[in-house]
Amino acid sequence: MSTRWRDKAAQRPRTVQLAALLLLFGATATGSFVTGWVAEEPLAPWPGILLSAVCCLALFWRDRHPLPVLGVITVLTMAEGAIGYLITPLLMGPLMVALYSVGLRAHRITARNVSLLATVCIAVTGLFLDPYNHPVLLGVVNPAACLLLSALLGSYVGVRRTYAAERAERAARTREEEARHHVVQERMRIARELHDIVAHHLALANAQASTAAHLYRTHPDEAFEMLTTLSTTTANALRELKATVGVLRQDTEPADSLTPAPGLGQLPDLTAAYAGTGLDVDVTVSGRPQPLSSGADLAAFRIIQEALTNVTKHAVSGRADVRLVYLSRSLSLTVSNEMSAGPPASGAPTADRGFGLMGMKERAQSAGGKLTAGPHDGEFRVSCTLPLQPTD
Repeated sequence: MSTRWRDKAAQRPRTVQLAALLLLFGATATGSFVTGWVAEEPLAPWPGILLSAVCCLALFWRDRHPLPVLGVITVLTMAEGAIGYLITPLLMGPLMVALYSVGLRAHRITARNVSLLATVCIAVTGLFLDPYNHPVLLGVVNPAACLLLSALLGSYVGVRRTYAAERAERAARTREEEARHHVVQERMRIARELHDIVAHHLALANAQASTAAHLYRTHPDEAFEMLTTLSTTTANALRELKATVGVLRQDTEPADSLTPAPGLGQLPDLTAAYAGTGLDVDVTVSGRPQPLSSGADLAAFRIIQEALTNVTKHAVSGRADVRLVYLSRSLSLTVSNEMSAGPPASGAPTADRGFGLMGMKERAQSAGGKLTAGPHDGEFRVSCTLPLQPTD
């Protein structure tokens, strides 16, 4: 299936499900005619077609109630066998789908027990309730084998999905641990810098003040010169302390900790704020907007915010383009701005350096997405892909 058809199918799950059940009903109804071809006595196909329609209709609720749906379809399939229909894989189509759903969603032990019970019921129907005594190979062995294969396939797929979910959860925990480790390392680095600044400048200022006090009565000119030097020392200390402590500040965070985390819903306010600084931001949205998880929504907002901040610092023109493209399972966002024709300035961001770019990549990874940044066709482009909120 092409990407285009997959996207259309993802946007209309109910339509796809109805089409699949109609195809299944057509195959199951065909199984009702098979008995008429092999039976010794004529057998009307309409009872089998009616029972098949009820079985296919019951499959609409297999996702929320897999066990009751399996019980209903098992009883109806046994009724078809008791009427005299040959239980073929075509006639058992709804029952095989129900067994697959149970193996996929139910607990492993429960799925195994109910699958064996359904298989035994069909085998008993073929052995003791078949009025035409069809051959054992066709009426018992073949149906039992098909049912067990369906149950095993559903259990296998369910185990694979559980394993994938556990791996994703383990990866998320690993990312969180690495993030905490990076935070601890950054705090230690800042603590060392603060210690160096305080220890060096305050010790020097204390020595200069003591010397000025000692020289005040005997050499006032030298004392005055020492006080001038002391003023320069304290000014340098304040400047370095401000630069270091400024790293700990988060001026873009809301003052009230109870305020909801920002998301793409606040994007108009964000672009309006940058417009006040002289930056013209053009926002383009493609596709049908869909909900994101809270983490992905916050990551998208912060990535756009950081990218626009870089534009205000390094762009050669006061214009930036923000493009949001909603796909069936992901959101693609791009922030681009014009670059100068010459080599990049020493402070300009590049694809492999800059704490802002590192922070954007970490935000994208924490939300399960990926981000790339760098020059592209005369522009500096930040491109990110984030997963959408899964729907039930």
